[in-house]
Amino acid sequence: MKKRIVAVITALVIVICSVLAMAGCTSSKTDSEYILDKGALVCGITLYEPMNYADEDGEMTGFDTEFAEAVCAKLGIEAKFQVIKWSSKEIELNGKYIDCIWNGFTVNEERKQNVDFSQSYLNNTQCVVIKSDDAGKFTSAEACKELKGTAEAGSAGETEAQKLSSNYTAKDSQMSALTDVLSGNSDFAVVDVILANSICGKGDYAKLEISGAITLESEEYAIGFRKGSDMPEKVNAVINELLADGTLERIAEKYGLSGQLIKN
Repeated sequence: MKKRIVAVITALVIVICSVLAMAGCTSSKTDSEYILDKGALVCGITLYEPMNYADEDGEMTGFDTEFAEAVCAKLGIEAKFQVIKWSSKEIELNGKYIDCIWNGFTVNEERKQNVDFSQSYLNNTQCVVIKSDDAGKFTSAEACKELKGTAEAGSAGETEAQKLSSNYTAKDSQMSALTDVLSGNSDFAVVDVILANSICGKGDYAKLEISGAITLESEEYAIGFRKGSDMPEKVNAVINELLADGTLERIAEKYGLSGQLIKN
């Protein structure tokens, strides 16, 4: 009986040691080793033109989509796209549900505390989108104080919208914020000018326009990785290759973004 107990204990010790050894091997991997070993980079995105969206055949397309695919092709891995709740993007990243935030992600000092950024690749600004019929209300930023504002929760636009008006409502996406203006629930939305330029005055958004009376600060897009990741260095090297051979310029031109491309 004692021999059997000893044998069982010994077997358990071996199993535990093996599990701990495997955990040790996993934890010792760099972020790039983890990503390259699984053969895919999972990019956290939201859906909006011209960055990441579905084409007429339901296939994922857009500037950031093709950019990510080009980078991953150079790295010998697959680019995968996971739609996320933007306000939870850092939780998704740190929990390894995604490997990066690659979707018109604005660089700022606050975000630098929580993620490591690649080099910047596009210039952008936030802008105030309104109904064309309401243009007379928006003579300056001061005019927004008494009006209802909206923006995507957790976005750079949210920060600007809250500065403009204390009467603010968060939405789950930039597109939802624009719909809120169309419906009359909000007077204005603060969104990326790259998005606004692609849809305002067209189709379902024909009644919307960018307010020319309100100018917000410029910003830059970059890719966000886990804090302490070695991926930014590897991706930066590939970005510079894509800039040098003209690939990134061709992608930018396809989506009307040549003027915003940062050519380091």
